Amino acid sequence: QVQLVESGGGLVQAGGSLRLSCEASGSIFSINAMGWYRQAPGKQRELVATITTGGSTNYADSVKGRFTITRDGARNTVYLQMNSLKPEDTGIYYCNGDVIRGPFIVEYDFWGQGTQVTVSS
Repeated sequence: QVQLVESGGGLVQAGGSLRLSCEASGSIFSINAMGWYRQAPGKQRELVATITTGGSTNYADSVKGRFTITRDGARNTVYLQMNSLKPEDTGIYYCNGDVIRGPFIVEYDFWGQGTQVTVSS
């Protein structure tokens, strides 16, 4: 069984910073492509950032220059460093990704349970 477990959410004032972590556990060799999504109240879930196994990154326009996604393959963990937070960044942040279960065995589209980020004005 594969689990993605997020941590690091919380309440922060506008302009502050938070660092989210997502650790993959279970019967896996390693993480594959990973990403962070968020869902604000009453809105659809949206992509925040993604990172490939090679370290290539992609960001939503709304977070470019403020958020940074990184990965630690040895820990099967992906991070989201969020700086200069704004009230509109408030939402539940979800980790999503693919894992490598064995030689040539990739399983896709696992989701974490989410972690709440609240930015006060």
